[in-house]
Amino acid sequence: MARHIELAKYSIGVGDRFAHQAKAQLRACMLADERGVEVIPVWNKSNREHVIIGSEPASARAAADEAVKALNWKRPYHLDADHINLGTVDRFIESCDFYTIDVADWIGKPAEKVSIAEFAARHPELTGDINIPGVANPLRTTYEFVAGTAGKYLAAVKEAGKIYRHVEGKKGEGQFITEVSMDETDSPQTPVELLIILAAIADEHIPIQTIAPKFTGRFNKGVDYVGDLAKFTEEFSNDIAAIAFAVRQYGLPANLKLSVHSGSDKFSLYGPMHRALEKFGAGVHLKTAGTNWLEELIGLAQGGERGLNLAKEVYAEAYAHRDELCVPYASVIDIDPKKLPAADEVRRWSGDQFASALRHDPKCPAYNSSLRQLLHVGFKVAAKMGRRYTDLVDQMEDRIAPHVTGNLYERHIRPLFLGS
Repeated sequence: MARHIELAKYSIGVGDRFAHQAKAQLRACMLADERGVEVIPVWNKSNREHVIIGSEPASARAAADEAVKALNWKRPYHLDADHINLGTVDRFIESCDFYTIDVADWIGKPAEKVSIAEFAARHPELTGDINIPGVANPLRTTYEFVAGTAGKYLAAVKEAGKIYRHVEGKKGEGQFITEVSMDETDSPQTPVELLIILAAIADEHIPIQTIAPKFTGRFNKGVDYVGDLAKFTEEFSNDIAAIAFAVRQYGLPANLKLSVHSGSDKFSLYGPMHRALEKFGAGVHLKTAGTNWLEELIGLAQGGERGLNLAKEVYAEAYAHRDELCVPYASVIDIDPKKLPAADEVRRWSGDQFASALRHDPKCPAYNSSLRQLLHVGFKVAAKMGRRYTDLVDQMEDRIAPHVTGNLYERHIRPLFLGS
């Protein structure tokens, strides 16, 4: 019988728009390994990204396998079919062993009244005072609250069950990692709502290993967290406690952990997150993606005239088409149009000027978060360039790779997983 696939305590989603930075990303995990901390790479790429790039999941698998072989990585690694649904999952079956089931569109769809009543009857422990170790005060609920929360989330959980069973029918029980994503919705889930969701997931017999709730505050693409840091810290800690409680109460997988989406560059959160993980002995999955593409651009800009000219061309096209590029990401970006430099101005920049504006360093006076967010969502411009872009990236790998590795290790892995 095949061994069940289990996700390690610490893992990091290393999404790669063009599947050219797998070795550089893996080196960051190897640096952590050298310091005695196992951080497992999970290469994630969504169906939307494949459509935009014109790639297939097999290309992400090939890049990961090649990196693992070239660098002699002996620990596990995974390929994530990111944000899939029933309509998109099949193209990922052959290549992936990790499935992020996205049911955000089903949140709020009305569940049958009988299903809500049956759920509440099955779970009397969710009504009243719930004492969870690690949470300062009891979580207080009423029957009406539990029924209302179930009504909001049951349809989404049942859809997740359909998708899970579809994948299980193709891959086999235990032969893939399941994550349920509920982060792309309007309002954050409270820890008590998370507990109710987990009870419903257990009823649906989905052996999830990670869950991605929506947290309080804004998780904009490629920039730091915006929100109440103290409130997030309390919420994150209580979510960890709720998960540990649900594992014991409902028999969910023992390695179940939180997944933090749009997790790259949330520098102000990594310290509080690390302390909460240490307090509970918990794990976490941090999803990063577009940051690596931005490091490619920084490497190109600082790599000589050809690279700089291409980076400037990418910006000019993104600036010209900024409205259409931003629409799909409107809920996760905050761009001030007045702070975007005109393309003619950027054409006069040196490589260091371009890199300083793009690199996420709030202490640098030249850093421009609006420019960074526009280029973050502007990878479609480079995708249209095709081989002209990717061939130059290959030719300049020695200039680009240190940026990718350094950013991922020094600014993400070290503060979150090593606590330094």
